[in-house]
Amino acid sequence: MTAHLQQRGDVAVLVPAAGAGVRLGPGAPKALRLLGGIPLLVHAVRRLAGAPSVAVIVVAAPPDDVDAVRDLLAPAVAGLLLIVVPGGGDRQASVAAALAAVPAGPQIVLVHDAARALTPADLVESVAAAVRAGAEAVIPVLPVVDTIKTVDADETVLATVDRSTLRAVQTPQGFRRDVLAAAHVAAADPHTDDAGLVEKLGVPVVCVPGSERALKITRPFDLVIAEHLLGTEPSPRTLLP
Repeated sequence: MTAHLQQRGDVAVLVPAAGAGVRLGPGAPKALRLLGGIPLLVHAVRRLAGAPSVAVIVVAAPPDDVDAVRDLLAPAVAGLLLIVVPGGGDRQASVAAALAAVPAGPQIVLVHDAARALTPADLVESVAAAVRAGAEAVIPVLPVVDTIKTVDADETVLATVDRSTLRAVQTPQGFRRDVLAAAHVAAADPHTDDAGLVEKLGVPVVCVPGSERALKITRPFDLVIAEHLLGTEPSPRTLLP
């Protein structure tokens, strides 16, 4: 297995995909909802597999669907090591379960949301390259373009926030493996992303430019946007390694 990892790349990607996706409406777990007739998770993993640095993909799947998810993803990861484990009760627990399953070898670990199904491979490479260059934690970001206001419990505006210092955070987020492992061990409270856990350790988090295509599919209208973006891509077949 070591020789295989050296040939293919030096990065392991963790994909927490066990969430229900309540905001997307009733139906299958969010990662298994269809986009263009293909589950979001397949789209996401196919693009991860198109990044030359990626050697291992570990998916934390709905516990009742581990075997089905493994079979579903097998055609999309030719040349890669695919590991599917049962996910936990929340995103943080799923990431921890996936991290524990990473084999010896990769010291760069990325965490990627299956809901960001159209994230391009070059963004994966950009994040991995920043960690490889010496950063301990890396996040892709976009400038915030909307005016942001803080409000009280009655929805009365308290202040307008200076958006020049704000960034919208995407995935994949990249980490030195030992840093991410230490952050999860030290975690005392739930966080919405792994960079938040790492920040608690006092580790600097570096930003790299994100991608408009890495939108998070959370609500039904997001699927409409994603369908449009999907229609502007080359044939999915060309995205496979």
